[in-house]
Amino acid sequence: MNIFIDNKNGSPIYDQIYNQIKSSIINGELKENDALPSIRNLAKDLRISVITTKRAYDELEREGFIYTLPAKGCFVAPKNTELLREENLKRIEELLTEVQRRAAACNLSADDIIEMYKYLDQN
Repeated sequence: MNIFIDNKNGSPIYDQIYNQIKSSIINGELKENDALPSIRNLAKDLRISVITTKRAYDELEREGFIYTLPAKGCFVAPKNTELLREENLKRIEELLTEVQRRAAACNLSADDIIEMYKYLDQN
């Protein structure tokens, strides 16, 4: 698992870690029961505070993406299909908002967008 910290991003480091691990879980790159790097090792590899890494892991656990076994580490939680569905719906809404914004800039109607979607769906 590769995590990249972008200091120019403007987003807090713990949030960048949280988002990248969460994306890897949702996209299936990390599978159910896969072990995550230990909090200390990840902090050392990224050259950041253990507290920052712990905060990201705590948030992932709070939202049900990972679980912790004392003295064993953190692991990817069994997928909650409803949670994943909601995450995907949220992402689709974000993408559709972007499509809507770009379509307006090009004077495309909703019918034009639907036609484009139908064409893509056929391929």
